[in-house]
Amino acid sequence: VESYIGFIESYRDPSGVRGEWEGFVACVNKEVSRKFQVLVDQAESFLEMMPWPKQLEKDKFLRPDFTSLEVLSFGSSGVPAGINIPNYDDIRQSEGFKNVSLGNVLQASYSVSPDKMVSFVAAADQDKFKALKGHAFEVQVGCHELLGHGSGKLYHQNTPDAQHLVDSDFLHPITGKPVTGPFYTTGATWGSTFGKLSPTYEECRAECTGLFLCLEPDILKVFGVQDPPPPGSDEIHDVSYINWLLMARAGLTGLEFYTPKTQEWRQAHMQARYVILRLLLEASDKQGDDDDRLLTLKEITSTDGKPDVEVQLNRSLISTVGRETIGDFLLKLQVYKSLGDVEEGTKLYNKYSEVPPEMAKLRETVMARKEPRKLLIQPHMSRGDGEAIELQSFPCTPEGMIESFIARFPSEDPELLALYHADKEAMKD
Repeated sequence: VESYIGFIESYRDPSGVRGEWEGFVACVNKEVSRKFQVLVDQAESFLEMMPWPKQLEKDKFLRPDFTSLEVLSFGSSGVPAGINIPNYDDIRQSEGFKNVSLGNVLQASYSVSPDKMVSFVAAADQDKFKALKGHAFEVQVGCHELLGHGSGKLYHQNTPDAQHLVDSDFLHPITGKPVTGPFYTTGATWGSTFGKLSPTYEECRAECTGLFLCLEPDILKVFGVQDPPPPGSDEIHDVSYINWLLMARAGLTGLEFYTPKTQEWRQAHMQARYVILRLLLEASDKQGDDDDRLLTLKEITSTDGKPDVEVQLNRSLISTVGRETIGDFLLKLQVYKSLGDVEEGTKLYNKYSEVPPEMAKLRETVMARKEPRKLLIQPHMSRGDGEAIELQSFPCTPEGMIESFIARFPSEDPELLALYHADKEAMKD
């Protein structure tokens, strides 16, 4: 059994600083955890595949604990699919970190009804999308949490590491000039330097990591993908293709979380996925002809007679144009993060976060076809008469969700009050 509790994620704070309280209790899925342990065991070799030079990677990879959990109860405003903690890069860099993948959350949140059409996905991709969505997202979450959030090095002013980087005449991977800074100021952190941009910027870096590495045969083998294409091949596996299609679609539906009136994004992950969508569309625009485009958002009229959008992804270009595009962007994200270059990092990220008129028009279609968000209705476990454990389920309705919260977090909790009295004396000054 595993648990954690505290003020952790800052996504809901407009300033991206204050943490929201959350806590969970979960059981370890030992079978799936063994799979993740293989990923941890090979992480150092996988990190060498990243598109940045070794000077921007940690001197030593601090092997984390990576487990798959089945959540019994999760107390917060939302339930994530994966977690990387702590959220402090300085601690990750010096002490290490922990990853968890929430298996039953993944299954509940990303399962698709075989009889229902998935919005914005072409008819030719529907069956494959439904069949492989869960497997593709498992690969994405694993790479995102361990190799995305767990990678990269930060340089601070007036430290031996920063001085060594300058003295070695290390060339800036983007400008080609010797690096002289700016570096993080003494005592500054990633979050305090990049401010409210830091959560979505970091999520984008981790999402790009998943896209970039899911094309690697050795990564796919870890997740049980049978017969991945040989290294160096332009062919990609169905799981990799669906993962890229998932991301492109998520970038489009992410427009639901953009407010035109204030021109602001309301959710870090959704903004990150939209940024990736804009990046891939820009790369496609450079290619010219529609037949040679990596990605197209085709405006169509659906069977209901209303405007619709179809995400068309050119599978044959993912391993070439797609990989190069994501790799170049991932390099820039890491360079600006490692060097504490908030000016260039902000300029880059805000460029792709913009919603130009053509995307605002597509947003109207996205909003018109917006589906109700999935409600994760959690059951309530309690001790009944004697030692028997009772499981109380609730209807999958808004009313059911409210009943679930009331049952799990009553205004007066005798068990919690008993714990308070038991520890009261020990907590006095």
